[in-house]
Amino acid sequence: MNDIIQLKITLDETKPAIWRRVQVEKQTTFFELHHIIQIAFGWKNYHLYEFTVDGHKLGAPEDYMTNVPLLEEGVIDAREITLDSLVVQLSESFKYQYDFGDNWKHEIVVEKFLPKSNRIKYPKCTAGKLNCPPEDCGGIPGFYNLLNIISNRKHPEHRETFIWLGGKYKPELFEKELVNKELASLDECINNWLNG
Repeated sequence: MNDIIQLKITLDETKPAIWRRVQVEKQTTFFELHHIIQIAFGWKNYHLYEFTVDGHKLGAPEDYMTNVPLLEEGVIDAREITLDSLVVQLSESFKYQYDFGDNWKHEIVVEKFLPKSNRIKYPKCTAGKLNCPPEDCGGIPGFYNLLNIISNRKHPEHRETFIWLGGKYKPELFEKELVNKELASLDECINNWLNG
């Protein structure tokens, strides 16, 4: 039985494309998928998110820090819906938006339905390309401006920007092994994020 869905997640408007390929169980909720994407891309889960699937909007039920309800009318609690209830066809795609300020939009394509292997720990990241943009860098325009600044040592903002990045941002870096190590403890990561 094909209980695994392979998804390719691509950050819109990036060239070359920043993407990840993940394999997840069909019973994964969209809430869990949000956290899988956060880990796979290297985002820090600082902001709100929303999926749009076949006309349905799914999002965070409440603010993690304040427990204030967030769902607008017509938005479904992402904890209540599993992938197999909405994702049923090969090649179908849906959207994921993270951080409504920086507006990171992703396209998610269903690539394969696979049988579950007892030798694989799911979710699993099988491939990817490039580092994701740093949090709060100003969306796609800010990200490409940041890349321009850090690649030019003579730029007046080079040192200040590198300090802001912690002196270690590498645009080409994608560490699949590290991603899978974090995915292996997904429940712990979610609990850490939820409990601050």
